[in-house]
Amino acid sequence: MNIDDDLETFDVDQQISTLIHNLSARNMKGCFVNTREELLSLLKELIPVGSSVGCGDSVTLEETGILNFLRNGDYIFYDKYVDGLSKEQKRTIYLNNFSADSFLSSANAVTVDGKIFNIDGNGSRVAPMLYGPNQVIIVIGINKITKDTDDAIKRARQIAAPLDAKRLGKNTPCTSLERCIDCKHKERICNDFVLITGQFTKDRIKVIILGENIGY
Repeated sequence: MNIDDDLETFDVDQQISTLIHNLSARNMKGCFVNTREELLSLLKELIPVGSSVGCGDSVTLEETGILNFLRNGDYIFYDKYVDGLSKEQKRTIYLNNFSADSFLSSANAVTVDGKIFNIDGNGSRVAPMLYGPNQVIIVIGINKITKDTDDAIKRARQIAAPLDAKRLGKNTPCTSLERCIDCKHKERICNDFVLITGQFTKDRIKVIILGENIGY
C-alpha cells in the first residue's frame, strides 16, 4: 500500500488499528476493508433496504462505485448529481439530507487520533455530518489518514482544495498555482473549516477505511 509522505515512515497496519481505536474512544466507529467489493458489501449491511440516503459531494463516492450502488439499490436516494437540476432543486436535496436515515460522504482528512477534518464551500456536505441524519458513513482511502490536525489542515488546503476547485471549474488562484494562498476570490471554496472530535450518539458516525489511495 502507498500512502502520503507524512505517513510513509509508519507501519500502515498499526496506524489503521490505532485510528480505529481512537475513533471508538471518541464515540465513533471505524472499519477497515481491503477492497471495493468488501466496501459495497459492508454498505449493504449498514444501510437498510427502503431507507432514505443522502450524500455529500465526493470524488471518493464516485470512484468506489458507491453512487451507482445507491442509484441501483432499493433506497430512497437524494441524488444531487442528476443532470439539469436547478439551484432550488439542489437546495431541496440539501435540506432533505438532514432528515435522511443515512448520509454518505468522504472527508478531506482523518487524523490517527480519531478526528475528522473537512473544508467546505457552502456547508452542504459538512452540515449533515454534524446534525440530522441518524447515521453518517464517511469513506476514505488510506491516503487521507494524517498524523495530526495540523497535517489534516495542510492536506485539505494544499492537496484536496486545489484539486477540487479545478474539478469544479473554478477560477481561483489555486487552480493555476496548485496550492492554497488563502485567497478572497468570489469563487473560493474554502469557506467552512470543520473539525469533528467526537459524538454524543455512539457510532452515529462510521468511518470506513479502504485499503487503497482514492479520492483527494
